[in-house]
Amino acid sequence: MLCRPFFPLRLLLVPLLVAGSCQMPKSTTQPAATTPPPAPAGPVWQSAAYTVYRDSVVQGPYVARARSRTELTSNYQSPANAFQSPRVSFKFSLNGKDNEMPPGQDHVFVALPRAGAAGLETPLIVFGRQYVGPAPVPPETYLAPNTPLKIRLDLRPVLAAFKQQGYYQLYNGQKLYQQDLKHVLVAGNTAPLSWDFDNLINKPGLELTDPDGNGIYETTVVLNAHDAQKTTAQSWKASLDVRDLPQYHSDYPLFDALYNLALEEARRAVEPDGTFRTGQEWAGVWTRDISYSIILAQAAIQPEVAKTSLLRKVSADGRIIQDTGTGGAYPCSTDRMIWAVAAWEVYLSTGDEAWLRRVYPIVRKSIEEDMQNDIYDQRRSGLVHGETSFLDWREQTYPKWMQPVDIYQSTSLSTTVVHAQANFVLAQMAKRLEPASDSSPGSSIDWMAYQRGVYGRRGIQAFFWQEQRGAFAAYRYGRTSVLYELLPAPRTEALGTALAVLYNMVKQPQQVIANMPVMDFGIPYVYPQTPGIPPYHNNAVWPFVQSFWGLAAAKAGNETAFMESVAAVSRPAALFLTNKENFVASNGDYAGTQVNSSNMLWSLSGALGLVYKGLFGLRYDVAGLTFEPFVPQALRGTRRLTNFHYRQATLDIELTGFGNKIRSITLDGQPLPDARLPAATTGPHAVRIELTSEPLPPSTQHKVPHHVAPMTPEVRYAAGRLSWAPVAGAKAYQVLLNGQFAARTTEPEFVVPKPTAYAAYQVVAVDAAGFEGFASEPLPVEAEPFRRYVQLETAAKKSTKPYKGYTGKGFVEISRTVNRELTFQVDLPAAGSFALDFRYANGNGPINTSNKCALRTLYRNDRALGLVVLPQRGVDEWSDWGYSNPIQVSLPKGRSTFTLRFDAANENMNGEINQAMLDHLRLTRLP
Repeated sequence: MLCRPFFPLRLLLVPLLVAGSCQMPKSTTQPAATTPPPAPAGPVWQSAAYTVYRDSVVQGPYVARARSRTELTSNYQSPANAFQSPRVSFKFSLNGKDNEMPPGQDHVFVALPRAGAAGLETPLIVFGRQYVGPAPVPPETYLAPNTPLKIRLDLRPVLAAFKQQGYYQLYNGQKLYQQDLKHVLVAGNTAPLSWDFDNLINKPGLELTDPDGNGIYETTVVLNAHDAQKTTAQSWKASLDVRDLPQYHSDYPLFDALYNLALEEARRAVEPDGTFRTGQEWAGVWTRDISYSIILAQAAIQPEVAKTSLLRKVSADGRIIQDTGTGGAYPCSTDRMIWAVAAWEVYLSTGDEAWLRRVYPIVRKSIEEDMQNDIYDQRRSGLVHGETSFLDWREQTYPKWMQPVDIYQSTSLSTTVVHAQANFVLAQMAKRLEPASDSSPGSSIDWMAYQRGVYGRRGIQAFFWQEQRGAFAAYRYGRTSVLYELLPAPRTEALGTALAVLYNMVKQPQQVIANMPVMDFGIPYVYPQTPGIPPYHNNAVWPFVQSFWGLAAAKAGNETAFMESVAAVSRPAALFLTNKENFVASNGDYAGTQVNSSNMLWSLSGALGLVYKGLFGLRYDVAGLTFEPFVPQALRGTRRLTNFHYRQATLDIELTGFGNKIRSITLDGQPLPDARLPAATTGPHAVRIELTSEPLPPSTQHKVPHHVAPMTPEVRYAAGRLSWAPVAGAKAYQVLLNGQFAARTTEPEFVVPKPTAYAAYQVVAVDAAGFEGFASEPLPVEAEPFRRYVQLETAAKKSTKPYKGYTGKGFVEISRTVNRELTFQVDLPAAGSFALDFRYANGNGPINTSNKCALRTLYRNDRALGLVVLPQRGVDEWSDWGYSNPIQVSLPKGRSTFTLRFDAANENMNGEINQAMLDHLRLTRLP
């Protein structure tokens, strides 16, 4: 309905694997092998963008070369400053929000010097009134390096409205009150300008000021600024003693040197206090960063640092800490449970029973808290509320209209996979540590956790799989989700898909790997891209995600995808001479993304993981260590991994040949049954593995060009008609009614019938290639007849705080000490099913970070109805009002009594501030 089949033909489905099972490489008894062919002399891997050789990477004029196993050189220079257009698009922002003009409507200035002019300066631009400069751009004319541009804004209409009525009405109908105006900023398409509105305040020079108080705001930015150092480094030579870590030798000097680079950076990533540093630029311990890094490699090579780091992300009351994020973090962000998967990986690697006993209650308590807080979607079995895992810049991946509370209501592929696997982990922990239950099997911790994992696995297939695309949707989104089914996002998402394959939650792994869009420089985190959003999660490749993708490809037997993953991780590390956090998907450069860092923990861990879990196929489970090697024919030869520690054993592993079938495997010269090293093995041992060197079945990838989806329409309603500005590149529009397809039109308008029940419309733009943009913000049409309101100041003492914009006669405060229980009554003339939500304000933090999302539980007659989520809406913006998530409830005719209660489970990640202002309760009758 909302998508087109832009993926290859479907492959045959395979049976769903049981959670925790593995596809073993078959140990076969065959005639003696011939001598394996030597390593190739020509390219190891080649594409139109770059070529990988045994000892080098070549990308156009740039060459990185391994001078030895411990030395690399590179002549790479970032092209980010070359050939930039002087046409600068920008718009102004109040408080870091996209609120000056509708999406797609920007100011345009051509930044070319003019004869006789002292410098570049925009005309005085009136806020909300579009300016498009008349100057044309001559052919082959580019933005000069280090071009200063003075930007001038006339804010007097806004200030006059403040003086006349106390607020200014923005283009979208929202009211900005004078007391809430904190920052005047500029966003744009040319660095240092950025379209990342949430983070404008963090970028120097993007805030405009009015020093003389005349209402004219100004700032000067330097466009196309050239750093003194255009390269990361020109050479790298090993300088740390890492002999205590596993050593790697192969027939490929480039890959040996990159392994040693990653190993040395792994050692540099350890802080003096024994925790992991996230990256060269990022101090501190982050739950998701360390967890994914531990799963990829750090549990194997630095387990004690892994333990210390994981425990640093546990609160004083023994629950896993959710990193700061959208709307004040938890429960808008809920991927903290990847911590449990990482903790289990440490146990499987070390066999440390004391560690298992320590982490088990932490995992159990955190999952129980999630259950009490309705993190698990009650209407869509197995799915989990909250944003995609590791995404904490909402505008990078979600429609701009989505508020943090909308993101809480959404359900994402990656976070659902994380929770399903965390429950499988909890089940295995409980099985080992909990005494046998005397009651029925259904009451045991391990059985219940296992069932939640099963529900999650089923939900992934039922709600995210898009048959017509042959791929999984990144998430499902909407607003009043109790009114209609959430929409599948018109985006694929690499991490969640890779994790679903790796954790046996996919019925069709071969099809999934073959169908995912892959660009010349690697697999983009999302595809297609969102217009107007700079590279970071949008239009970017993350090496740690690429590494998980490579491991998933190996599991599915896709040699092409695995080999290209090795190349896509090796190319940037070799050219940049460090493991960067990310790079631009469309050009492969590190300099074009919004934020980046060298010596990035999860990137370097991914490089190591491709060796340990990819080439050597090391698979941990409770019983032991199984070998499932996967060696592409292009990497055939002999490779050794020595001084590798597994529990109480130290292994020297030699691997010869190619493919994924084992001809012979020995432990100290004796056959090793089932290619499994028992967990109780101790001491030094030699493992020898010979692969059959049989070519793997043919495999493919879905290579795609860079593509930007259409803009999201801004829809209006008047006199029975929907209308919107034509979307550039759109060839048609789909109209949705309550989340369901209603019509298709080629005109930017649509006549709607008078509603007889609640009706919310959305519009989706579709381009000539069949790609869809995001659905527009749901627009209720003539909804007031189906709504009722309860002014909450009638139920409790109204607040004396000087905030504006409320309805009725006031508002009430809720906090840890004020109105911990708020009881009110509702009188209805007839029974029915209703959606209940609260109009609220939370100015305790910005919309994109911090940890002060307020939580409460709604009760009716002492029966819990669900969690009420009240995310942050802006720093000190207490007159910015919005609605909480809706809760569906069937109500009888007459009076019903409700209580909004601060339960123990409603503690947020801050632990001290859990506060909001409540204006009214809204009841919407459901169709």
